[in-house]
Amino acid sequence: METKSKGISNFFYTWVLVFIIWYAFTTSFAPAELITGGIVSFVIAYLNFKSFTCCGAAILSPKRLFYVFKYFIVFLTALVKANLQVAVIVLSPSLPVKPGIVCFQTKLKNDFAKLVLANSITLTPGTLTVDLIDDKFYIHWLKVETTDPDGIYNEIAGKFESILLKIFNK
Repeated sequence: METKSKGISNFFYTWVLVFIIWYAFTTSFAPAELITGGIVSFVIAYLNFKSFTCCGAAILSPKRLFYVFKYFIVFLTALVKANLQVAVIVLSPSLPVKPGIVCFQTKLKNDFAKLVLANSITLTPGTLTVDLIDDKFYIHWLKVETTDPDGIYNEIAGKFESILLKIFNK
């Protein structure tokens, strides 16, 4: 019974999100638009809710939404900082790069959380997620600053993962 209830919750969560996206594109309160949006959103949610939901409506709790906002701010800060660092490297006459593949172990257990971390690392200039095997991330790093696993983790993923653990841990 618990899994059926969770499935229904995830379905309605997906339906509402898809309907919000529909409304964002139409921005109309016309009854025909709302009915069409509701039906189309229902069908899309019914066909896809198992693929789109990792946490269901639980992700919308105020505490988790706070951490999602915090993650966004931390990510944007890291993005700007990394862009400036890469710009300095590119504009430097000596081109001070020391590329390499580094590895660190994640504490994340949720596959979607790992996906978010991998994409955040890849979107940050100077790093690229090459592979994820079980709980180990393999990252191409433009300027390897340390070979210590703890140092690698702290430099590349520490700030991101500490917040993702608060968002996705149940």
